[in-house]
Amino acid sequence: MIFFGDLMMGMYFTLFSVALGLAADAFAVSLCIGLEIGRVKIKDMIVTGLWFGGFQALMPTVGYLLGNYMYDLINAVDHWIAFALLSLIGINMIREGRHGKTVEEVNGASGHPGFCRMLVMAVATSVDALAVGITLPTAVGSGLLLSVSVIGFTAFLLSAVGVRLGARLGTSLRTGAETSGGVILVAIALKILVGHLMNG
Repeated sequence: MIFFGDLMMGMYFTLFSVALGLAADAFAVSLCIGLEIGRVKIKDMIVTGLWFGGFQALMPTVGYLLGNYMYDLINAVDHWIAFALLSLIGINMIREGRHGKTVEEVNGASGHPGFCRMLVMAVATSVDALAVGITLPTAVGSGLLLSVSVIGFTAFLLSAVGVRLGARLGTSLRTGAETSGGVILVAIALKILVGHLMNG
């Protein structure tokens, strides 16, 4: 019984570690969203959490269903996709910040990034989870449903907290918050690309 308990603890620790690792980029991008929109409501936190948490759960599921024969292809392109998407959004945020456009002018009346921008950011921060999903249940030792549930819920919480923290930081910065968010996005894009190239 003691051995079984240790085994279960080890499995949950591994799964939670994987979930935190996968959610790290979503958390950082959520900070940028908070920097950009400034005033964050509970609805903004929930919407952001659902976008990132949903895609962090969806991508490993898709990877698992695609199977091992797609692993090499996914692993070869996922970092390039994330780099391109996050860089484009980051550069656009820097440009908008330098031109002095308001958040409402860029994102619409709500101030929160619209459907297309959220979709791009959610895909960019979760595309690496495609490859993870192929081996996740075997590597961690848990079933697919438990794995993606923990990954999705972890990303949901961190993203909701991230957008709130970003908003508070943006308020303290007052000026240049959107430009700072864009710089952070580009830095995240570079980190993803360099990390994969060095490890690959």
